[in-house]
Amino acid sequence: MRSLHDTQPSPRSILRRDEGLRAPPRWLFWGIILAFLAFVLGAAFAVYGFREILKPAQQQRVIDQLPFMRVLRRPTPAGGVFPTIAAPAAESEALSLLDLPLDLPSPTVTAAPIAIAATASPSPIPATAAPSATFISPPTATIPQPTLLPSLAPPVDFLPASARIDGVLHQQQTWNNCGPATITMALSFHGWRQPQAYAGDILKPNREDKNVSPHELANFVRQESFVEAIVRVGGSLDLLKRLVANGFPTVIETAAMFEGYDWIGHYRVVVGYDDAVQLFYFYDSFLGVGPDANGITESYARVDNDWRAFNRTFIVVYHPERESLLRNMLAEHWNETDAAKIAFETAQSEARSNPQDVFAWFNMGSSLVALGRHQEAAAAFDQATSTGRLPWRMMWYQHGAFAAYFAVGRYQDVLTLSAHNQNTAPELEETYYWRGRVYEAQGQTQRAASAYRRALGYNRNYEAARQALDSLSQ
Repeated sequence: MRSLHDTQPSPRSILRRDEGLRAPPRWLFWGIILAFLAFVLGAAFAVYGFREILKPAQQQRVIDQLPFMRVLRRPTPAGGVFPTIAAPAAESEALSLLDLPLDLPSPTVTAAPIAIAATASPSPIPATAAPSATFISPPTATIPQPTLLPSLAPPVDFLPASARIDGVLHQQQTWNNCGPATITMALSFHGWRQPQAYAGDILKPNREDKNVSPHELANFVRQESFVEAIVRVGGSLDLLKRLVANGFPTVIETAAMFEGYDWIGHYRVVVGYDDAVQLFYFYDSFLGVGPDANGITESYARVDNDWRAFNRTFIVVYHPERESLLRNMLAEHWNETDAAKIAFETAQSEARSNPQDVFAWFNMGSSLVALGRHQEAAAAFDQATSTGRLPWRMMWYQHGAFAAYFAVGRYQDVLTLSAHNQNTAPELEETYYWRGRVYEAQGQTQRAASAYRRALGYNRNYEAARQALDSLSQ
């Protein structure tokens, strides 16, 4: 016969029974583990897909809806600067450029402004669309309407304290469409009513193309419209004022650092200025027309600082009937060679003042390429890159270094520059053109043809690559 003590469960058995009641089902445990792994793998794939599969335009659409996704963008190159090229010239060779004379002749016409309309009337072509923003001028002096001057008449020595241009229709750019949108704005002053998409289809068939050059914009104006355009370097703030005061819509190429971006190139249309507040007014395809529709404002000092990153390049869009006026007003800038000399001497002076100024050295190189002095240009570009402070997007927009190094036979340096562009912006057609030039010079005809075809694949209208490809078959 068992005692009462023998029939009671032991404490250990009670504990085992309670643990069995509390333990979760085995499937739930493994389900949680698998769900966690799926989440981790899904997040990793999302990061990979966002960075490696989506095009930048698609990434931006995601960011517009989910701003926190901005942190998943691929980091900029190490340090955010352009790499030093493989074979820099001796520093003494570069420093000798600080005393290089170009024998720039004294201008025969004083570059004084002309006292002509601050509010310029567009060409008499019927408009088919209303402006997207009303341009309201800040208080300015009344200035007479423009009058065409004889081709040899000297400019009048007078510059109004403030002026503006009416009749420019603002265009808010679509993705990566700054160049086409901005040239469309400049053309609108003359009655042009095609949308920016029309210009974009011609200028950059590949929407991811990061660069439309000033000369491409000017050629588009000449070929697709009834007006003219010229590109010059070495501009000045006073020159911009004269162009505004005389009713010439002018596009400048400048550096910008918009919210969410680091250093990039950008085009703007100059529509006004005011000495009293030391401000220029711009119609900006990215930033808009400002809170009062007068234009986005920038101080004179800021404009010049950002503009000089592009050798103070400007594009004037003008009616052929006003060419004589423009020629007189630009004076020595009318001649492309003389403008390049002015740009060189400006950069040379800035480099003397600050030998660590990377933009001064780069502008010296660009100007020397325009003057056909490639050996000296290569030394200037070497000095610009050797400081380690050149913005990493610099070669997206300006290709003088490619031309200089190629001309002096430094082919590996051309390939180094192009490899950097390929890694950061593979859709730049100019990159493949210069690789093709190197392969052709080295006798690698098939690789050259492949590079030219790839350039044309990104931009079917790239005439330099087409001519180079055609020459291979002759």
